Amino acid sequence: MDFPVTFHIFGKTVLAHPLFEAVGMFMGMRYYFYLKRKSKEKLSFNTSAAVLIGATAGALLGSKLIGNLENPYMMFDDFSLRKFWSSNTIVGGLAFGLLGVELAKKVVHHKESTGDLIVFPLILAMIIGRIGCFLTGIYEETYGLPTESVFGMHLGDQYLRHPVALYEIGFLIILWACLKYIQRRKKYRSGFLFQVFMLSYFTFRFLLDFIKPRVEVAGNLGTIQIVCICVIIYYIYTIKNIQSQDLKYS
Repeated sequence: MDFPVTFHIFGKTVLAHPLFEAVGMFMGMRYYFYLKRKSKEKLSFNTSAAVLIGATAGALLGSKLIGNLENPYMMFDDFSLRKFWSSNTIVGGLAFGLLGVELAKKVVHHKESTGDLIVFPLILAMIIGRIGCFLTGIYEETYGLPTESVFGMHLGDQYLRHPVALYEIGFLIILWACLKYIQRRKKYRSGFLFQVFMLSYFTFRFLLDFIKPRVEVAGNLGTIQIVCICVIIYYIYTIKNIQSQDLKYS
C-alpha cells in the first residue's frame, strides 16, 4: 500500500483523513439519532438543545486548542488562523466537549447524566476516523515512532513505525465489546457507561502517546498526556464519589 491514500472528488485530490473523519461524524450522528429514537429516556427540548450546543462548542474549541498546544512553541512563534483551524485532536474534543455539556446542564438545571447514549456512536465515529488516520500515514501527525517490533509498518518513509491508528482501532473494538457486556447486564447507574468509556480511553491515550512523536512540555509528558491525566483524575474522583453515595444510601 502506498501512503498517503487519496481520493479524487469533484476534480480535487482529498486525503483519506479528513474524508473518513467527515464520514465518521456523519455515521456517528445517524447512529446516535437512531438510538435516541429507541431510548425510553426522553429529554426536554431545552435540555437536548443545551447539551448539543454545549458538546459541539466545547468539542470544537477543545480540539483546536489542544491540537495547537501539542507544539506550543511553534504555535506562539508562528501563529496563523489557518494553522490554528487545521490542528485538531480527539482528546481535546472529548475533554472540552465534556466541559461544555456540564456547563450547559447547569444552565438548564439538569442533574442527570446524558452521556450513555452517545458512547457507541462516538466509538463508531472514532473507529472510522482512525481508519483515515492510518491511510494518511506520516503525512499528518497521527503516526507512531520508529520501531523494530513485529508490528512495525512502512507508513510513507524509510522507517518501520508503530501503526498507532490500528492499535487504537483494536482498543476501541475491545472497549465496545466490554461496554456492550456491561450494558446487557443492566445493573449500573445512569452515566456509568460514559464514565467507563472516558476513563478507559484517556488512560489508553496517555500510554499510547509514549510511542508517538510529541513535544515534551512537563517532564517527558506532552500536552495531550497532561490533559489525559486531568480527565483520569476527574473520573476516578467522580466514580469514587458516586460509589460512596451508593454505599451511604444502601
